[in-house]
Amino acid sequence: MTKAKEYTVNQNISQQKQQKPRVANAVKRYEISHKDLPLHCPMDNMTLWNSHPRVYLAIEESGEARCPYCGALYVLKDEE
Repeated sequence: MTKAKEYTVNQNISQQKQQKPRVANAVKRYEISHKDLPLHCPMDNMTLWNSHPRVYLAIEESGEARCPYCGALYVLKDEE
């Protein structure tokens, strides 16, 4: 590896270390429908589906539920 390439690689690594880590489940509010029930977080369609253990959330009565792990708020957006 040439000195210029080595410097570039080391510089990129240094920059990556300075960046803030990505937060799992970065979106904190999700609107869901009855077809998504039973509700669990993280949901299957989330890109970071394995960010914390799956937890089932009761949303049917109040229309809202918050995940105890990541704090995501789920809102039921349609009626049955």
